[in-house]
Amino acid sequence: MKEFLLQFFTWWNGQTLGVRFATWRKGSRVGEDEQGNIYYQNGNQRWVIYNGEAEPSRIPDGWHGWIHHRTDTPPSEEDYAMREWQVPHTPNLTGTPGAYRPAGSLARQDKRPEPTGDYEAWSP
Repeated sequence: MKEFLLQFFTWWNGQTLGVRFATWRKGSRVGEDEQGNIYYQNGNQRWVIYNGEAEPSRIPDGWHGWIHHRTDTPPSEEDYAMREWQVPHTPNLTGTPGAYRPAGSLARQDKRPEPTGDYEAWSP
């Protein structure tokens, strides 16, 4: 019952009932990535059903190119391998304690460096 209510009232917990019906009726499964996200298409439309929270940054590099129509061949139909310069997925941490905060940011807990005096303000 809980899953039904989640699908009926929330869009961020997987697919809603409308998406489930449209996928069942018109979608053809193209493949699945290592995170369990399932990819579908119908003609020129392409979409993903997330395994868990709907977070677009969870789409791996190979599937990202396919879902954005940069390639017509999905990674499930080719021998796709990550390049050596690509890194594994990390979630988007914006708004969480793990978010990136560069040196000098007001959001950092450490003390900001003292000014060195080598800056001269511009005056017109």
